[in-house]
Amino acid sequence: MAKLLLSLHVLAAILFIGPVAVAVSMFPARAKVALAAGPDQASAAASVRLLHRITQVYAMLGIAVPVIGIGTAQVMGIMNQTWLIVATVLTALAAAVLLLLVNPAQQAVIDALGDEPPADGLARATGGLRRLPMTAGVFNLLWAVVTVMMVVRPGSTTGA
Repeated sequence: MAKLLLSLHVLAAILFIGPVAVAVSMFPARAKVALAAGPDQASAAASVRLLHRITQVYAMLGIAVPVIGIGTAQVMGIMNQTWLIVATVLTALAAAVLLLLVNPAQQAVIDALGDEPPADGLARATGGLRRLPMTAGVFNLLWAVVTVMMVVRPGSTTGA
C-alpha cells in the first residue's frame, strides 16, 4: 500500500504542481506585454488569462499532493519525522504564497485587462506585477526545497 500511495503522491506532484510552477513563472512576463500597448497585446492578454486559469485549476488539483503525502506518511509510520514536518510546513507556506500573494496579483492583472477597467485597476495591477516575479520565485523555491527534502530525507530513519 505504501508503494502505491508513494507512487500516486509523486505522480500528483509532477502532474499538478508542475503546471502551476510553470504558469506562475510565465505569467509576469506575459502580463507586462498584455498591459502595454503593442502588436502582441491581444495574444499576450489571451495567454495571461490562460496562465491564470491553469494556476487556479491546477492549484486546486494540487491539494491532492499533501493529502496523498499525509496518507503515505501515515501508512509508512513516519508522521513524526522532523524532515517530514518541515516539508509539510514549507508546503503550507507555498500554498499561502500562492493563495495570498500570487493569485491576487494575477487577478489584478486579469481585472485590468477587462473591457472597462476601473481607474485604479491598471495601477493596482502594475503594482502587484512588480512583486509577482519575486513571489513566483519564492513559491517555486519552496516547492524545490520540499522536493529535495522528499528525496534526501535528512535525519530520516527510513533507510534512504
